[in-house]
Amino acid sequence: MSPYPARTDRQQIIEAALELIERKGVENLSLNGVAAKTGVKTPSLYNHISGKKDLLRAVIERTFRELFAAYQPALQAEGTSAEERLRRVFRLHRNYAHAHPNAYILAYTTCDPDLRADPVELEGQALALQGVMAEISGEERSLPALRGALALAHGFVMLELREQLQRGGDLGQAFEDSVEAYLRGWEQER
Repeated sequence: MSPYPARTDRQQIIEAALELIERKGVENLSLNGVAAKTGVKTPSLYNHISGKKDLLRAVIERTFRELFAAYQPALQAEGTSAEERLRRVFRLHRNYAHAHPNAYILAYTTCDPDLRADPVELEGQALALQGVMAEISGEERSLPALRGALALAHGFVMLELREQLQRGGDLGQAFEDSVEAYLRGWEQER
């Protein structure tokens, strides 16, 4: 046992990294910066993480967990249609991305397979969305419908975050209209 109490833990380190990523960008994240933010010396971080790659993976995993947690109020809204629940989910998706743009971009654009979030965990989270989509599209078509919906929401948000939608207008309304048109296109005969 160490003669000194621990001054930081893995969660505080991840939180500090997230704050630095949002403020300075992932390209400027350093273990020295994280150590300074948490009030410890850099070697102390290695008691909780194995290095920068481990820290980035933890940030990505936390980002996805927070994003999926943000969906829960919409997914669990009783007495609302599947269409309304998905509208809310995609609104929450967009809001989360705007609130955490650098972490969102990191989570969705990493090419390093060692940094990607656990695919089993991601699939488990996506199954709840697919279940709601199945109420709209039918079970058989629910996976392609969900993939398209996620591509629409993510693509729109990425274009916004990268300031690629330049022709004016209300982007919030454009997002809502796009989601609405997409969901209507998958409605099954009732």
